[in-house]
Amino acid sequence: MHHEIRGFDDVDVLATAAANVVAERARRAVAATGAFSFAVSGGRTPWKMFNELLSCDVPWEQTVIYQVDERVAPLGDAGRNLTSLLDALSSVAPLIEPMPVNDDDIGAGAERYGASLPERLDLVHLGLGPDGHTASLVPGDPVLDVSDRLVATTEEYQGHRRMTLTYRALARADQIVWLVSGSDKRNALTKLMAGDESIPAGRVTAARSLIMADRAAL
Repeated sequence: MHHEIRGFDDVDVLATAAANVVAERARRAVAATGAFSFAVSGGRTPWKMFNELLSCDVPWEQTVIYQVDERVAPLGDAGRNLTSLLDALSSVAPLIEPMPVNDDDIGAGAERYGASLPERLDLVHLGLGPDGHTASLVPGDPVLDVSDRLVATTEEYQGHRRMTLTYRALARADQIVWLVSGSDKRNALTKLMAGDESIPAGRVTAARSLIMADRAAL
C-alpha cells in the first residue's frame, strides 16, 4: 500500500498536526454526509492528539468514535483504551461505541461489534509497536489470519487478551492515519514504509494511508 509520509520535529508538534488532520477530515465528512466515523487505537500518542483536538473546530455532535482494539479488562481499568478515551473527551462527549470486552460470550460480542461498524469508516487511527504490531494484530497470533470476520479476539499478549478490528475491517477505511513516535519504533516504521508484510502492520490495506511520525521514529 502506498503511504504519504510526513515528519515532525517532536511528538508535541506531531500531536498538533495530527489533531488538525482529524478535525479537517471530520468537517469534510460532516459537510458531505452529515456524520463522521472515526476509529481510534490506544498507545501514547493519541491522547496527546485528543488533547490538541479539544481546541480544534470539530463537529463533535455528528462524530461517532469506534474502538480499533481493546484489552479484556474490567470497566474503568487503567489499561483500557476506553478509560483514556472517556477521560480525554469528557468535555465534548461524542458518541463512543465501546468494544464489548466484558461480555460473557466474548466471541458473540466481537461479532456484534463487527455488525455495528459502518460500511465505510471515514478515518482510522493506527499506532505501531516496536514489534510491528498495529491495532491488536500481533506477531504470531491466529488473529492475523482471520478473514471472515470484522472483529476478532487474540490470545494473551502483554498480560491481556484483546479484541481488535481485523484486516478486513481496517480495509473499510477511507483514510488511515498512522501516528508513530519514539526511537523504539524506527525499525518497525522502516518496514511499514517499505510495505514489508513480515510485520503485521505491513499487511494493512486501505484506500489512503498517511504516516505521521516524529524525528526520533524516522
